[in-house]
Amino acid sequence: MTERGVIHGRFQVLHLKHMEYLLAAKMRCKVLYIGITHPDIKSYPASSPLDAHGTLLRDNPLTYIERYEMIRESLLEFGVKREEFEIIPFPVSSPDMLKQYAPADAVYYMSICGDWDREKYQILKSQNLNVEILWERTGEEKGITGTRLRALIAENGEWRQALPGALRDDK
Repeated sequence: MTERGVIHGRFQVLHLKHMEYLLAAKMRCKVLYIGITHPDIKSYPASSPLDAHGTLLRDNPLTYIERYEMIRESLLEFGVKREEFEIIPFPVSSPDMLKQYAPADAVYYMSICGDWDREKYQILKSQNLNVEILWERTGEEKGITGTRLRALIAENGEWRQALPGALRDDK
């Protein structure tokens, strides 16, 4: 088990597949830093054409603090002690800024589910960071996505079951 790990994502909206990803990384380190990408799409907009969801408000309806609170409450609900994780901005669109927010000596965990993830892997490697791939999945293997979840919410469809219990209003 490593001392410190870092994981990142937009978490627009946090769902159970995100929790699988977060917990898989947490199992590998004592303290996990959870980086929220595009903490502010005006200050840190997408800088790659592969980052299709990093510029539009409709793809980023939640503020940084809303995502922070969702992650915090969900990890606590899943039994992760508060002293075992930190939540930080993660400006992946400004790679030279990453080490201002996240520890350079950590293991950077990620999953690969498409071309944008492969580019992010290269971005992290270009910063001389230690990157470990948790898994590589196709779109079909990925399961629920934030894009699909936001669409279900907009359509008034069945979406609550995809959320961690801490985020559901039906408990």
